[in-house]
This record gives sequence, structure tokens and C-alpha cells, in this order.
Amino acid sequence: MHLPFWLTTAVLFPVLLYQGMRTRQTTPRLPEASGSPFGQYGEGEPARCILVIGESTAAGVGAQTHDQGLASQLARELHKGTGQTIAWHTFGVNGIRLNALNRALEQTDLPEADVVILSMGVNDTTGFTPRKRFRQQLLDLRELLQARYPAPLMLLSVPPMHLFTALPAPLRYVMGWRARLLDNIYRQLASEMPQNFRYTRYPVIDDTGLLASDGYHPGIKGYRYIAEALAPELSRGLRADASPEE
Repeated sequence: MHLPFWLTTAVLFPVLLYQGMRTRQTTPRLPEASGSPFGQYGEGEPARCILVIGESTAAGVGAQTHDQGLASQLARELHKGTGQTIAWHTFGVNGIRLNALNRALEQTDLPEADVVILSMGVNDTTGFTPRKRFRQQLLDLRELLQARYPAPLMLLSVPPMHLFTALPAPLRYVMGWRARLLDNIYRQLASEMPQNFRYTRYPVIDDTGLLASDGYHPGIKGYRYIAEALAPELSRGLRADASPEE
């Protein structure tokens, strides 16, 4: 138990409860992206394929179609940078927590991929998933994916919720604190088990023009901004994971 966090939460609980209920009532709920959840940039057989799994960002909330979302924009940046044909696929569910994602993936026929990116943590933050349980669920996810995707699972850091101006204070600061606690688990796993996990930082979005109409999720420009920030590290990871024969 992280005692300072829980003491602070207990003291502020009436305010946090009111602000949380009010935020749910006033924040528009945007739909998941429509259209095909896969595609490619370039012609012919793909040289690389990326797969994004997770919650609302993987579901493309804030974009109209999946080809405007994170997986597609990452593939686009890699194609631009390498000239290679890059395929992409995304699997996300708005509002899902990690345990439910694991159960959903057990029943999903996922494609071949060279790298899998997990975009997760906001709903486990707001749902106060215990840290030990969150860590175990990450280990369970890795075990689930291990046979098909031997390269390290890329953990996209939990978004910095203390910067979510759509959330009122003090709610956003408490949620930001909780998000950092879960994000520390990502860091620990990447440090302890680099053969299984790789950590990469979620770029900070401080330009409201990059956000969707709810002021919470990335918009189309926001997904492009995130992809541009992540592409260099993703490219380095793909080179590091490539076999000697390549």
C-alpha cells in the first residue's frame, strides 16, 4: 500500500467524488474510430508490422477513422523514415482495464507483428487497480503474447493525467499521482526484465489544438504528434530486435 497516496485520497474523497461525477456528466463521450483496423504504407510484402493494443488510444478515440489513429500514424512515420513497406494493426476498447484486455486478447485472433505496443493505464488509474494486481496482469499479458511475439512488449507510459486540463483540480493531481505510481511499475518491469518489456515515454501534449473535442483524448493532429515523437525510438527497437540474418 502507498500510504501517502491513500491518506491524501481519503482526506479529499468528498471533493474527488463530486468532481469525478461532475466530469463524467459534462465531458462528451467520443466514439471509437471507425473503418478498417489495419492497413499498410508502401507496396508489396511488408518489411515490418506494428500492432497497438490497449484502451481508448488504441481504439482511436478522438480520430474519425483508424487510419488517422496511433498505429497507422506510427506506420506512416516508419515508412517515411525507412522507405520500407510498413503494415499496422490496432486492437483497442474504449474504457477497458488491463485484466479485461487480457481476457479479450485470449479470444482474439491477432496478426503477425514485429513489435507490440501497449497503450494502457488511464482506466486502471481512475479505477484504482491495486499496483500489485496491475503488475501481475502485465506479467500475465506478456505470458499470453510470448509465444507469438517474442520481441519485448513496448510499454507506452501511462499518460500524464496531472496535465489533463479537462479534469478539475484537485482531481487531476490525484489522478496524476496515481498514474505515476502505475507508470513506475512499467519502468520497474522494463528494468528488471528487458528481454520481456521495453519502456517508452508518452509525449506530453501541451497544445490544446492537438486534442479532440472532449479536451481529453488526442485528436487527429495529436495522434500524428505522438507518432512523430515515438517513431525514432520504435525504429531503434525494431533494429535491435532484428535477427542477425536480417
